[in-house]
Amino acid sequence: MNQGKPGKIMLVGLGPGSHDHLTARARAAIAEADTVIGYATYIRLVKDLLDGKEVIKKAMTEELDRAIEAFDRAKLGRKVALVSSGDAGVYGMAGPTFEVLFQAGWTPDSGIEVEIVPGASALNTCAALVGAPLTHDFCAISLSDLLTPWPTIARRLDAVAYADFVVALYNPKSGRRTGQIVEAQRLFLRHRDPQTPVAIVKSAYRPKQRIEFTTLEKMGEADIGMLTTVLIGNSNTFVRHSLMITPRGYANKYDVEAGSGGARDGEKAGRSLSTGLHGWRTAIHASGRSPAELASDYRLPEDYIASVLNEALQVEPDESSEVVGDA
Repeated sequence: MNQGKPGKIMLVGLGPGSHDHLTARARAAIAEADTVIGYATYIRLVKDLLDGKEVIKKAMTEELDRAIEAFDRAKLGRKVALVSSGDAGVYGMAGPTFEVLFQAGWTPDSGIEVEIVPGASALNTCAALVGAPLTHDFCAISLSDLLTPWPTIARRLDAVAYADFVVALYNPKSGRRTGQIVEAQRLFLRHRDPQTPVAIVKSAYRPKQRIEFTTLEKMGEADIGMLTTVLIGNSNTFVRHSLMITPRGYANKYDVEAGSGGARDGEKAGRSLSTGLHGWRTAIHASGRSPAELASDYRLPEDYIASVLNEALQVEPDESSEVVGDA
């Protein structure tokens, strides 16, 4: 495929844009590159690192063109940095680049190396600015329907709202897409308390950074645009002293003031909660209640409850070495 010296494509995540949050490898990849390709706004974030390089700027909707340009330059033996804000693999250029490469017959043995250089996504950076909203289960959903059918997005929104995830909404609104955030709010209000905390973060770690705390009920009144990430809390998330916190669940097992040595009655450090999988299975087997009643109480599918009830109970395995999270 490549007749001269081997080229290289580096998919570089720039993080939020501040040089303080640009990884050492991202900086080195840009320095190594002969050509830097990216959306004009992202190019501006690193313009002082581009002296002497070929710079190719593309518009917001020209992702495939960026990937094709990168591949064409790499086939000529050039080292190309294809830059994305945040992480190149999170709503970034990694996906479309591999689609272009595979369509052209590229394989890892074709002579053109592809390196993904990770960067902090908006999910991480916005969360860091507002406290610790992602300490428990969370997910990200893009509200852009430029490439994804709206019913697909709506189903995902409804599912995660019902399941009580903390949710980060990417691409929540633009000049032409104004209704999607309204529909997202409508779907969340079907399942969530109107007072659920919401953090609105615009241009994180950039000169025009703006942070606003609101509630699910009043979310539509906030200043939301394409440079905004919306963080919606779960049923336990709270805001205190301008910090948005989602508890990990330690209070379910411990007297927090007593530390890890103060396990509550019926609980044991390093073991599943009494309401964990084994305890729950034991409880529903002993309840004598119907699958329909249990399904309603636990908000779980009736056929799943029925299948659990039909299974014999097993002895809980030893979990003394289990580690919770990254703490």
